[in-house]
Amino acid sequence: MMFQYLRHAAIIGLAVATILLKSAPARGQAVVYDPSNYAQNALQAARALQQINNQIISLQNQTQMLLNQGRNLTSLPYSSLRAIDQSLVRTQQLMSQAQRIAYNTNQIDQAFQKTYPPSYAGSTSSQQLIGDAQTRWQNSLGAHQDAMRVQAGVVQGFDTTRTETTALVSSSQAATGILQASQSGNQLVALQTRQLVDLTALLAAQSRAQSLESARLIANQEQGRVQLNQFLTTGRGYQAQPVQMFNR
Repeated sequence: MMFQYLRHAAIIGLAVATILLKSAPARGQAVVYDPSNYAQNALQAARALQQINNQIISLQNQTQMLLNQGRNLTSLPYSSLRAIDQSLVRTQQLMSQAQRIAYNTNQIDQAFQKTYPPSYAGSTSSQQLIGDAQTRWQNSLGAHQDAMRVQAGVVQGFDTTRTETTALVSSSQAATGILQASQSGNQLVALQTRQLVDLTALLAAQSRAQSLESARLIANQEQGRVQLNQFLTTGRGYQAQPVQMFNR
């Protein structure tokens, strides 16, 4: 501030001195006081001073504008994108490790045609029926385990979510410019998107387990119907045999 005052004073002194030199009489001339000439000189000095002040204000405004632009273009020093990306990769890995029947339409169709048939032929062997029932049970058990693993991954991500949210909110509140505030807001949106991805993965895993369990129950009903028909079919059902209960 002191430097600015000295600069203003120097500029004012220079302007007044210039005007006075222009109006000063040449050597040898008599000094005559002219009120009107003095008033004009004073008015010119005032106008020159006002013009200089306006230029100084304009330069100050331009400087402030450049400083504001610099702050608005300053990048946010904190980034949570790496943590968000690592969390997404972890969720994707859990989903890709689905046991037995994966998230693949072709694999699902093949498994259902083989192990979850809409109907069994009457001549289907008991060994095949028992084997298919065991496979379906293993599929259902693996799907429930996969769902619990995804649940565990989501729960483990709570600490990361809390840490990143706190850091981003603090960065947003301390932002010095538009760019920092925008970047902080964008990262918060990315963090919410990651949470939605985790929630979608969790719902998909739970729905997969429920679907396989429902399909197992339906297929078991068909298997029970076939086994009952085989039991009741003549020649393959129960045959009465004489039994001797007491030795006589």
